[in-house]
Amino acid sequence: MSKITYKSCQINKACNLRKLSFKIGYSHTHFERMSRPEHKAPPEIFYNEEEARKYTSNSRIMDIQVQMCERAVELLALPDDENCMILDIGCGSGLSGQVLTEQGHIWIGIDIAKAMLDVAVERECDGDLMLGDMGQGMPFKSGTFDGAVSISALQWLCNADKTSHRPQKRLYTFFSSLFSSLTRSARAVFQFYPENGEQIELITSQAMKAGFFGGLVVDYPNSAKAKKYFLVLMTGGSVELPQAMGTDAAENSRIAYSKKREIAKQARGKPLKKSREWILAKKERRRRQGKETREDTKYTGRRRPCKF
Repeated sequence: MSKITYKSCQINKACNLRKLSFKIGYSHTHFERMSRPEHKAPPEIFYNEEEARKYTSNSRIMDIQVQMCERAVELLALPDDENCMILDIGCGSGLSGQVLTEQGHIWIGIDIAKAMLDVAVERECDGDLMLGDMGQGMPFKSGTFDGAVSISALQWLCNADKTSHRPQKRLYTFFSSLFSSLTRSARAVFQFYPENGEQIELITSQAMKAGFFGGLVVDYPNSAKAKKYFLVLMTGGSVELPQAMGTDAAENSRIAYSKKREIAKQARGKPLKKSREWILAKKERRRRQGKETREDTKYTGRRRPCKF
């Protein structure tokens, strides 16, 4: 009898463990979904006073925002030495606007979260600020802006926060009004976090329907953490998309750029790496440290000829 009781206890224990593992698995999936801000609350509620200040005081978030905006401005391909009029969509506390100011551009920012705009006013941002919902369209005259940037805002339009919200309709309203507010040679660059492929398809299809040309540029596509999605839209006809960072072609261009940097370093008085001067300086440093070092000869720093 005791053996039967022991066996039944073991079976019950195994069943309970299975149930527990199932619950843990479900909770993890649920947590992953809920970890996205747009699934927690509408933007005007999620970014309250506390969240707005936390967002602006976090140095890591600030650095990432600045880097992404710098990349977005690079993708805009604005004319050199020209002060352009830029629209910052989902401007928040003005972190991306600060990048635009530093690059000499004039900008107007629009955001739905009043608390974020209040922080931007406290930070004395140079741009003009406007409270508005991008899903209701851009309230500007035709041809007002030379370009538009948006950092981490576009994915919010894919959510229906109210029963009256239809993401497809709101996206089309936004893109069509943005298209008319841009000049005919302008670009709009959106950095965003798509939840899945369906969201990307929804966003791009509505942008093309509104009259835009362009497509998706994915920087560092093989990295889970560094991967960034940029939607590059153009008003003036189909043009080849910019090269994504972290790809083979981009690496080749970076090699050429790094050579220029080495030459620039040499011009500032620093010897070029692997040059004769660099090797002699390194050997001298080793001698001062008391390390065994070979004597200098006329062959020091020379490149050895290939065998074949």
